[in-house]
Amino acid sequence: MKKSKTRLYFDKKLSPNIMIYIKEKQHHFLKNVLRIKVEDFITVFDGVTGEWNTEVISINRDNTVLQIKKKISEIEEETDLWLIFSPIKLFRMNITIQKATELGVSQFFPCITQNTNQTKINVRNLNMNIVEAAEQSERLTLPKLNEAVNLNNLLRDFPKDRGLIFCNENDKNLPNIYKALENKSSIFKKWAILIGPEGGFSETETKEILSISSTIPVSLGKRILRSDTATTVALFAVQSFVEQ
Repeated sequence: MKKSKTRLYFDKKLSPNIMIYIKEKQHHFLKNVLRIKVEDFITVFDGVTGEWNTEVISINRDNTVLQIKKKISEIEEETDLWLIFSPIKLFRMNITIQKATELGVSQFFPCITQNTNQTKINVRNLNMNIVEAAEQSERLTLPKLNEAVNLNNLLRDFPKDRGLIFCNENDKNLPNIYKALENKSSIFKKWAILIGPEGGFSETETKEILSISSTIPVSLGKRILRSDTATTVALFAVQSFVEQ
């Protein structure tokens, strides 16, 4: 069988032998960028049933038609890992979303704090970044992007069975993230990482976060990291513990 030309996400449930119609941006990419031909093979996943091999049946003005041939990968159990972050400027928020998707986040929670200076979120744009990152990284699922939530409301309803990793840049005496998680990886099966805004959390917010019984305050090192860098560092560290 020919090697797949590329990998695409399809937003409807897939099953054997069905025809699927690729339109708009994905169609343009296949037709005009990759210049695919009839009988080429394309890998497709839907985030629900797994990954499938498809064959190009026709290439038209408005769509590319693929036929499902066979399933090539099943979805496996993934770490239940939330990312709670304060929205930032679009360019860096896109980077945050992309890297976090590649690193296995299961849900995103944009969180409005006292120092948040970017409250508007382009949901469509962020979801496009999620899809592109999943396609590129060969991930079989898509993380969920939740609506923005106020920090107080999130903390009030925070589940007790989920470890809350609090990346606190204002406390220089905290253990690094590896040390802090050393004896915690067997306690929790579900996790959340909390990344603050530029300027960090206020004293009141910090007290509220620390009042949660499952909170694990950690340091990401001596340097002040941009939020997109801090996210990548924290996610990699957590995944290296829980996916051993």
